[in-house]
Amino acid sequence: MSDLQLFLPCAAGVEDLLADEVHRLTGLAGDDLLVGRAGVLARAPWREALRLNLHSRLAQRVLVQLSHTPYRAEQDLYDAAAAIAWEIWFTPRQSFKIEVTAQHSPLKSLNFAALKIKDAVADRFRQRAGGRPDVDTQRPDVRVYAHLTSTHCTLYIDTSGEPLFKRGWREDKGEAPLKETLAAAMLAASGWDGTAPLYDPCCGSGTIAIEAAQVACGIAPGGRRRFGFERLLPHQAHVWAGLKEEARAGERPSRAPVFGSDVAFRMVDFAQRNAERAGVAAAVQFRGGDALQRMPPSDVPGLMLVNPPYGERIGTAGVAGQTQRGRERPETEGAGDFFTQLAAHWKKHYAGWTAWVLTPDLKLPSRMRLKESRRVPMWNGPIECRLFRFDMVAGSARARDAAPGA
Repeated sequence: MSDLQLFLPCAAGVEDLLADEVHRLTGLAGDDLLVGRAGVLARAPWREALRLNLHSRLAQRVLVQLSHTPYRAEQDLYDAAAAIAWEIWFTPRQSFKIEVTAQHSPLKSLNFAALKIKDAVADRFRQRAGGRPDVDTQRPDVRVYAHLTSTHCTLYIDTSGEPLFKRGWREDKGEAPLKETLAAAMLAASGWDGTAPLYDPCCGSGTIAIEAAQVACGIAPGGRRRFGFERLLPHQAHVWAGLKEEARAGERPSRAPVFGSDVAFRMVDFAQRNAERAGVAAAVQFRGGDALQRMPPSDVPGLMLVNPPYGERIGTAGVAGQTQRGRERPETEGAGDFFTQLAAHWKKHYAGWTAWVLTPDLKLPSRMRLKESRRVPMWNGPIECRLFRFDMVAGSARARDAAPGA
């Protein structure tokens, strides 16, 4: 299994960060590592596919490309799938599932397209092995992905199983939890390297702080979960055991303190339990408290990384968060008071800190009366967001500009 063509999908806006991560993990570069649309393409051996599953914080999956062929009709999809040697990947005693995505495909039904690919896989097994694998749409042993453009069909076999944002430690969560891969993208975009204090004042169930603590401790994100490749025929248990042992040998005590706080003490309890499962209970400190009242958790200025409450979550903000008939307000505009007060609190008490704020509100800097020094496009699922950087100084910019000698 040498020289495989891998595709690592990721959230839109994260492609370059993911390419940097893949280069750091594998050393791949040049034509062996290319940035694509919503993902990265890498040419690497099987062992590196396992390493990427274990260590990547930004990829959603690690897929092995099996074919890339032109098509015009459903029969072309059948022919493409029937030409693949599925028998080298799994057995007729296992179950499988076909998932199809498309962009400008001329086909009228993606369900029918998936059915034709499924038939091709089953027929090939029946011809080669005298039996066929079952289809399981809920918990398949093997996942096959087909992506259709206007002219081509690309077929992949999945090595990850559950998506990679499922690290295996988050059992306690609140509403609208941030995906671990997005928290990792925020960390990567901020440039935080685990040597300065990090604080999330709206931590919820602890995703950002726990992800940061694992980075600071050198803990592989996939070290506490199972993967789809463990059910594929190329899997060699001793190779996988060696990679995990190598990862454990790279773990270290945290080089910088990591903090999180939340106005809801229930969420703080969730975060603490999640941190224990993630192996970083000793590396991160969680406290209860309103984001508008919490003082800096460290005497040394550091970095704040925040996915503040908005939309359905604004009622969890703190004393300025407003509720309506027992439900959170659905509009970001209803949170103006909270963000204005948060900015004032930061300017008064967090001089020297850098704050990175993820929000779908492109007008957030003006609401906070702050001038961003950077803005990074980022997607939270289907929601287009910006990650704003604010460099905190005492007082307002307007007051500084008006001061004598300014």
